[in-house]
Amino acid sequence: MKLIKLIVAILGLIFGVMLFFWLFGLITSLLWYGLVIAVLGAIGYGGYRLFKKAENKYIGGGSANSMIEDRDFNLSWEDYDRKYLNK
Repeated sequence: MKLIKLIVAILGLIFGVMLFFWLFGLITSLLWYGLVIAVLGAIGYGGYRLFKKAENKYIGGGSANSMIEDRDFNLSWEDYDRKYLNK
């Protein structure tokens, strides 16, 4: 009986160490993938910020939506005629 308990204890120790190394490898690989994804995301975000900075420098800030809203869609024909056609 003591021999069986000794064998079971040794097997439990071996499988426990194997489980520990498996979990340790899983956690470290997930951390590594997280680090790689974070670095790639930071590079992408930095590139996006540089692109937006250059775009705002050459094109100007704001959206194209404001240009559409600034048009004279709400003018009547008489107002439009007075403002643009009779200059």
